[in-house]
Amino acid sequence: MAGEGEEVYVAAIDQGTTSTRFIVYDRHAKPVASHQLEFTQHYPEAGWVEHDPMEIIDTVKVCMKEVVDKAKDGKCNVVAGLKAIGITNQRETTVMWSKSTGRPLYNAIVWMDARTSPVCRRLESELSGGRTHFVETCGLPISTYFSAMKLLWLMENVDAVKDAIQTGDALFGTIDTWLIWNLMGGVAGGQHVTDCSNASRTMLMNLKTLDWDKPTLEALGIPVKILPKIISNSEKIGEVAKEFPLAGVPISGCLGDQHAAMLGQLCRKGEAKSTYGTGAFILLNTGEEPTQSSHGLLSTIAYKLGPTAPTNYALEGSIAIAGAAVQWLRDSLGIIQTAAEIEKLAETVQDSGGIYFVPAFNGLFAPWWRDDARGICIGITRFTNKGHIARAVLESMCFQVNDVLSSMHKDAGEAGEVKSADGEFLLRVDGGATVNNLLMQIQADLLGSPVVRPADIETTALGAAYAAGLAAGVWKEEQVFAGLHKENTTVFRPKLDEAHRKKRADSWYKAVSRSFDLADLSL
Repeated sequence: MAGEGEEVYVAAIDQGTTSTRFIVYDRHAKPVASHQLEFTQHYPEAGWVEHDPMEIIDTVKVCMKEVVDKAKDGKCNVVAGLKAIGITNQRETTVMWSKSTGRPLYNAIVWMDARTSPVCRRLESELSGGRTHFVETCGLPISTYFSAMKLLWLMENVDAVKDAIQTGDALFGTIDTWLIWNLMGGVAGGQHVTDCSNASRTMLMNLKTLDWDKPTLEALGIPVKILPKIISNSEKIGEVAKEFPLAGVPISGCLGDQHAAMLGQLCRKGEAKSTYGTGAFILLNTGEEPTQSSHGLLSTIAYKLGPTAPTNYALEGSIAIAGAAVQWLRDSLGIIQTAAEIEKLAETVQDSGGIYFVPAFNGLFAPWWRDDARGICIGITRFTNKGHIARAVLESMCFQVNDVLSSMHKDAGEAGEVKSADGEFLLRVDGGATVNNLLMQIQADLLGSPVVRPADIETTALGAAYAAGLAAGVWKEEQVFAGLHKENTTVFRPKLDEAHRKKRADSWYKAVSRSFDLADLSL
């Protein structure tokens, strides 16, 4: 443990779907300096989403440098006092690169990219277990969402990838792997590793052994030599190389973004959180045994805080489009100028006026798993205005979260969730969209349970900092879970009566069913 007098800091790289951030925290887990940069989204074809891996590395470098400069101006000696850096990242996004040149062999294929539908259909028809063939080992159905499908597409369609695999020059990774390899020197000595939470999202890791599953690799024809080594979420991985700011600082924590948010929200067994970002992700900590879902959820890792620490598992429901629908209103339709404006616009109406919006832009994830779904807006009349549509977009996020939580209640049962002293189930929330008070109130109303928002809504970066600080000895686990970062929370309580709530849910299900089997409309 660090001495009370000295300046002690822990930092986090938060590499998300649309932006990269670097945040430095003090010994009390309070943010002291941060910098954020958006980067380019590439859409080469309908349903395809790519990132330039080199641009992502550049944004990390710039954010680190900017924070060092800001901290100097703020009279914080971050360079001398920084004990550890944690990494959290967009998951499932897949990168293939050359071991010898360090250059990507193709753009990163982003988690929401839907180009692998034909690969999924083929495997479902070829494998004896169909869509759920691998569920028992990896906890995941065959879906465009997961890294293995993207890797197969690259192996089948990109000559540079095929050649590099043949010559032994190919490395595969999710964004955490790509970042760590580069931060530690790349071709000059970067370690090829991934943590168990990111590995659990590839479809290739055995949930019980936390190792690559040989029968799965054989069934898919994926060579183990291209895969990184799997490590825990909290251990010293290596040090930042000299070509980056903060050279020599240990990298000692790594979690996929949703797992980091779980840790940042201090979710122990039976506690759930929902993160509202580009998508929305709801996780319930199920303790030290994986729980198989029979209601369309994923079994995954929550966190493993050290090489010999017990593994906590989770049930997860992933929603592809949440905040991205607000960006669509802003960027594609021009209905709002900034994302923050949606709250004011939605407040100009009492309700959504019978409008239901299903944001199935690239299909629907949990609990539906319909990649043939497409976005719809129904119930339109001459009475409908922009305010109704804005409100329906906000409601679509909340309805989707409800669908997932309803499945969680069924899978985990009464024993699987912790209630408050008042006997209520509390939903912890975080992520950029939670600044929207109307969204949070709608969530509580449609859910029928209180919604609890922490003072620091960036719990993803905070979770990565916790993991790194634990491994570096800045904090002890009991300190973290005792609420190291105790702040005032805001609680949103439901105001809608049960009959109205049920009617709204029934109408939502009707709308969702109308979104199915529409993928061929674009042909």
